[in-house]
Amino acid sequence: MTIHNFDLNNSVLNNFILEIRDSKIQKNAMRFRRNIERIGEVLSYELSKELNYTNQKITTPLGEKNINTTSEDLVLCSVLRAGLPLHQGILNYFDTIDNAFVSAYRHHTSKDKFEIRVEYLASPSLDQKILILADPMLATGSSLVAVYNTLKKLGDIKQIHLVCVIAATEGIEYIKNYFPKNTHLWVATIDNQLNDKGYIVPGLGDAGDLAFGQKI
Repeated sequence: MTIHNFDLNNSVLNNFILEIRDSKIQKNAMRFRRNIERIGEVLSYELSKELNYTNQKITTPLGEKNINTTSEDLVLCSVLRAGLPLHQGILNYFDTIDNAFVSAYRHHTSKDKFEIRVEYLASPSLDQKILILADPMLATGSSLVAVYNTLKKLGDIKQIHLVCVIAATEGIEYIKNYFPKNTHLWVATIDNQLNDKGYIVPGLGDAGDLAFGQKI
C-alpha cells in the first residue's frame, strides 16, 4: 500500500484540519462540512496526478490545442453518513465520476466490543474500474475492510484509492492486510493513538454527528 500523508508538509490543509479539530470551531456544522469538503478537494487534486491520461485535440475560437485529459473509468463510493461532505469535495473535482454509497456502522455486542454491519449498498459495476473509497475517519480499519469485502463482489476492481481525513496508525497497519498491494491511501493527517473504544485520539470526535447532528 502506498501512503500519501499530507501531514508531512505544511500547506493550506493545516488550516482546514485545525478548524475541524478545534472543539469550539467544529461546533459550527456548516463550517465543519465545508472544511471536510475542502479537504476532499485538495486530496482529489493530488490523487489526480496518479491517474492515466490521454491526449485530446480540441478546437478553440482561435485554433486547435492538444490537452491531456483523464482517461480512467472511475467510481466514487462513500461510507454513509459521515462520508457525504468528503464525497462532495471529491465530486467537485471528478465531476463525471460514477457514484456509489454504502452504509457501515458499529453494532455494539457489549460495552467495549463491536462488529461492523453493512446494510445498504447502491453501486454500479466495479469491473475494471478504479474505485475511490471515501471515509473521513480511519480508526480501527474494520469499517473499510467490511466495505471492501462487500464491494469486491461487484467486479474485478482495477485499483483502489482510499481517501481519508484523519487516520490512526493502528488502522492503517490493519487495512494493509486486506487491501491489494497497489492500493493508495490519501490522508490529510495521521494520529498515533486509539482509545479503549476504538476512537482516534486526539482525533476530532464523531464526524457524522458534527456534520449532521447527534443520532440516537
